[in-house]
Amino acid sequence: MSPAPERPLWSGCVTGPAREIATTPLQAGQGSLPGGLRGTLYRNGPARLERGGRHVGHWFDGDGAVLAVRFADGAAEATYRYVQTQGYRDEAEQGRLLYGNYGMTAPGPVWNHLRRPLKNAANTSVIALEERLLALWEGGKPHALDLKTLATLGEADLAGPAGRLEGGEVFSAHPKRDPDSGQIYNFGVEIPGRNARLLLYRCEPAGRLLAKRAHALDGVPFIHDWVMAGRYLVFLVPPVRIGVLKVLAGLKSYSEAMAWRPELGTQILVFDRDTLGLVARGETEPFFQWHFGNGAAGDMATGRGDGWLVLDFARYPDFATNEHLREVAHGRTTTAARGTLWRMTLDPATGRVEELAEMSAQSVEFPMVTPGDLGRPWQRTYMAAHGTGTDSTRERYDALACFDHAADRLTVAELGEGRYPSEPIVVEDADDPARRWLISVVCDGKALQSEVWVFPADALDDGPACVLGLPDLVPLGFHGCWRPIA
Repeated sequence: MSPAPERPLWSGCVTGPAREIATTPLQAGQGSLPGGLRGTLYRNGPARLERGGRHVGHWFDGDGAVLAVRFADGAAEATYRYVQTQGYRDEAEQGRLLYGNYGMTAPGPVWNHLRRPLKNAANTSVIALEERLLALWEGGKPHALDLKTLATLGEADLAGPAGRLEGGEVFSAHPKRDPDSGQIYNFGVEIPGRNARLLLYRCEPAGRLLAKRAHALDGVPFIHDWVMAGRYLVFLVPPVRIGVLKVLAGLKSYSEAMAWRPELGTQILVFDRDTLGLVARGETEPFFQWHFGNGAAGDMATGRGDGWLVLDFARYPDFATNEHLREVAHGRTTTAARGTLWRMTLDPATGRVEELAEMSAQSVEFPMVTPGDLGRPWQRTYMAAHGTGTDSTRERYDALACFDHAADRLTVAELGEGRYPSEPIVVEDADDPARRWLISVVCDGKALQSEVWVFPADALDDGPACVLGLPDLVPLGFHGCWRPIA
């Protein structure tokens, strides 16, 4: 009998469970912290994938934990805590998994599904408001945390002039903040029956609801992210449909009930940012995307005048990426799922696509721009990437990358064997607004330790300006944000 294949180095950076970190000063193991780096980096991700000897079904099912790294006066400190959701507390008390989630049905008899809601794992992203941090998930309400201690304050319903989040109204993990007004836009997919509704939200900078509007969708599609482009909100609805009746009956998880339907093509929905009303519908060829980098309107972005929108995103040829991410939770991947950076140019009045082109053949994910460029013409898209020669099927991302659209050039920063970055976050230098820094939490799969790497954003190939050691392993996660010091 042949021995089992050796587990990849990244597996120890995922499977956990992670230990919390009390507030701890950080020391630079390389370089020194830029004096103009002042603010707090927040990051969220699944940190516990098993309990009581039972494993979750998908990477997306793990309990969320939030890392805060605070920078001020050339020094840094870190705190790391689990989000104390009701589901987390219930399972911790009983020492076993109790709830269904994205990739698993409730353990035990099928009627367990009928008497227990899905667990809100609060594990996907965060957004920093004026007085609280929101930990976000795909299918439920946000959880509010204390900005400094990360103590869980409870679910947030965002009550404001336009009401509150009611019943099945969910607030997704991909809000966008307007750089000028500070207002926050987001969406949720509500599934009341055989057809879903797309809920659009506009909120005050403090998070209170200013406007809310619902739109009918065709069937029950899977929508993860969207893009702000000038005065428009744009959704590319991939040809993935959920067999919701089997989910509601507890026979399948959401992930198991998702079907790739390429014959449906990719739907394009364009909404007006002020009214949240539908402007146009369109359709293009089938593909899947988890994440957008940015969108914009006008001359500088497209060279075609104000009548066009341009979007960039990490595109996959199909939905095999979902199976790949399910395998990540078990520490070994065999399903190919290679995403690359693409650009779309479209007419917002009709939803018609003029151009759809691959910008780079490098395997990438988590495209990101400077927050001040959100919804506006931009020059650089930053990403996590597979380095040169890395097997994208069996390995996690092991490099950071920057695509310069003006120069049509990709720069890749290799991190070294066994080092795996999180989504990069771009921040402004507080002393020199023209200077940008790129921050990523990097997991060392050999040492099973995590570090915070700070790069000059316009010169990734120069290497990190500073590397800070964290006192323990922080598992690879999903999304984060930056809150500058006021």
